Amino acid sequence: MSKNKLSKFADMATYPHVFEPTFGDAPFEMRGRWGSDFFHNDNPIVLELGCGRGEYTVGLAKLFPEKNFIGVDIKGARMWTGATQSLREGMANVAFLRTQIEFIEKYFAPGEVAEIWLTFSDPQMKKVTKRLTSTYFLARYRNILIDGGIIHLKTDSNSLFTYTTYAVERNALPLLFRTEDLYHTLAAEEDADTRTILGIRTYYESQWIERGLNIRYMKFRLPLAGDLQEPDIEIPLDDYRSYHRTKRSSLETAK
Repeated sequence: MSKNKLSKFADMATYPHVFEPTFGDAPFEMRGRWGSDFFHNDNPIVLELGCGRGEYTVGLAKLFPEKNFIGVDIKGARMWTGATQSLREGMANVAFLRTQIEFIEKYFAPGEVAEIWLTFSDPQMKKVTKRLTSTYFLARYRNILIDGGIIHLKTDSNSLFTYTTYAVERNALPLLFRTEDLYHTLAAEEDADTRTILGIRTYYESQWIERGLNIRYMKFRLPLAGDLQEPDIEIPLDDYRSYHRTKRSSLETAK
């Protein structure tokens, strides 16, 4: 491990708004108490799952001071960027949690979370249970969201966006907004909440825009009732992996 990473991990260990729980059976002390014991208010809690550098978490927290934001990721060296910025700027409505998303229910109680953001998640088109908008994960989100909590998906991946569109339709989830070109559509300007977020661009998002890729965005509600079913459809795969990388698989479609 590089000295730079070790230095960042050392910093993170001292940050009062960064939580790095150890894996085990012991209950997480903040579960069900984020509002009362950390944020000291009853404002809505919003998660960014797979927050990476954390700049989107910080950006949202600046735009919506009436909400509390928690960035979640397993890679602490990346998270250091947003954690450091929010600490230096004295932002009281930001926290970071270092863990795997598969275990999210261990850290939040039922009904504790109002919204979830998924920003430029790995599409994971080779295995459906790894996609963050699959029924595998939606079922887990139900265990921490309020009834009808909002899921936001912002992505450059047409594959993930198409898959999620079919998943929303298959399960009759209330769709609040959807656009296949966030920065070049009048619809985005007509929706007040969407218009507000147009000014936040992550490091990689800016690269994808420069590359000529459309940024896709949708938000939908997730009711607690009803069985969740996977869409039975072949999804064309993206013809690239990520910035400056080639396509990972030779397959053309995925289910």
